[in-house]
Amino acid sequence: MSAAVTSVSGEVTLARRAAGFVALTKPRIVELLLVTTLPTMVVAARGMPGWGLMVATLVGGTLAAGGANAINMVVDRDIDSVMKRTRNRPLVTGIVSPPQALVFALALETAAFAELWLAVNALSALLAVSATVFYVFVYTLWLKRTSRQNIVIGGAAGAVPVLVGWAAVRNSIGWSPVVLFALMFLWTPPHFWALAIRYRDDYRSVDVPMMPVVTSFRRTSAQILAYTVLVWAVSLLFGWSAGLGPLYWASAVVLGGVFCVLSYRLWQSPSESRAMKLFHWSITYVTFLFVAMAVDQLIF
Repeated sequence: MSAAVTSVSGEVTLARRAAGFVALTKPRIVELLLVTTLPTMVVAARGMPGWGLMVATLVGGTLAAGGANAINMVVDRDIDSVMKRTRNRPLVTGIVSPPQALVFALALETAAFAELWLAVNALSALLAVSATVFYVFVYTLWLKRTSRQNIVIGGAAGAVPVLVGWAAVRNSIGWSPVVLFALMFLWTPPHFWALAIRYRDDYRSVDVPMMPVVTSFRRTSAQILAYTVLVWAVSLLFGWSAGLGPLYWASAVVLGGVFCVLSYRLWQSPSESRAMKLFHWSITYVTFLFVAMAVDQLIF
């Protein structure tokens, strides 16, 4: 009986440890990055790319993004232990130790670079790893705790997957992927600031100068509105530069219009509930927009 209990306990501990390593990669963020990568590949290929190429690119992108997120948790474990939103992360609870997490992250990055280099191409491998370097050194280690523009500049790392997807297909970067990069770059501030409004007390408690912490609710909502309008404009520019059809154009106009209306309402009457509604719509927006561009390319 005792042996059985020990065995079950060991299995539970092993399962929790494994779940801790998975949590280090921030799966929900990785999922969003992949949602932007695959449709970009469809547009770049002017149709459906080969399955092997798609799988290889998505695997490499997942490994690279997961490694970057794990390094971020290693660096931020001090403030994660204070913030209510993050105090259950695996490095805070002790399920995974910092050395283990760092080795895990570096292994993921090494695997990502090797897999993309060998199975896709050198350009996609270099772009994926460059995003990690930027995210870790420019955003996490420098800007996050020192500048109110942290998420604005740091958001560039989250926009790189569209370049990786394009490079995987074309082995080059042109005007259209740069415009798409700009779209994701501009989308990040309104998306993240809307969430940060809800957790502004958390960020204030650890002296992280997110926009809602260092400036007024009204000014933050004005910044969100300005960026949202730019996102809408750039989404239309991408439709023109990539030569997309009516499904994409209709989707870009309607989805961007709703995004702008929600941002305007937040600016008009700032509230936490409206900020969270905008945050959730921002995810819906980018998901539907990228699905629309892929379907449009496959149909028209």
